[in-house]
Amino acid sequence: MKRLEEVAPAHAVEPLARILGLQSVDPTASTTVRDPAEAVGRHVADSLSALPLPAVRGARRIADLGSGAGWPGLALAAALPDAHVWLVESAIRHCRYLERAVEISELTNVSVVHARIEEWSGEHDLVTARALAALPVLVEYAAPLLELDGHFVAWKGAVSEEEAAAGALAADIVGLELVERVAVAPYAGARDLALHVFRKIAVTPDRFPRRAGMATKRPLA
Repeated sequence: MKRLEEVAPAHAVEPLARILGLQSVDPTASTTVRDPAEAVGRHVADSLSALPLPAVRGARRIADLGSGAGWPGLALAAALPDAHVWLVESAIRHCRYLERAVEISELTNVSVVHARIEEWSGEHDLVTARALAALPVLVEYAAPLLELDGHFVAWKGAVSEEEAAAGALAADIVGLELVERVAVAPYAGARDLALHVFRKIAVTPDRFPRRAGMATKRPLA
């Protein structure tokens, strides 16, 4: 297993170590990966696998959707001190955990947002989501929160040809285009993991976001 010092920038090691310590003992953390040594790969290295992307490395206003246990948002906040990260989460118990994680980490560039994604607003140059939903749903969530030329990065496992095609169709409807799909292997045994990178190329139509739940009940494609 990799050590935290091997996967995170030096200035990010201490705050991330504190978060991993909390995650290992707090029963409300939304993860089954409790062992800090395992979580270094499964959560931190996976989250930071996007740092080589210029759109991620240069981001200053990041919205992390459906944050759950805080990954990738907390890792990006620790690695990118000049960026501000909003952790958007609808479950209040997860928000309370995230608030404890932010407090114990002493990160000052993170805000926890208790809201449904569709009911929150703002313009960001980067939107992220990790293992949250199918691509057609994700691009609909992300597009209204992006400024023009901003990017959306989705951390995904195996994606079928059907889901990929539906994601591309939905992206076109909401003003995004797929830029690239980057295969990643952030830890030993990782399989079929990839970053799906979209860019906002047109204004999102006024009918978006649709009301809460519609993206999953009636996907655009």
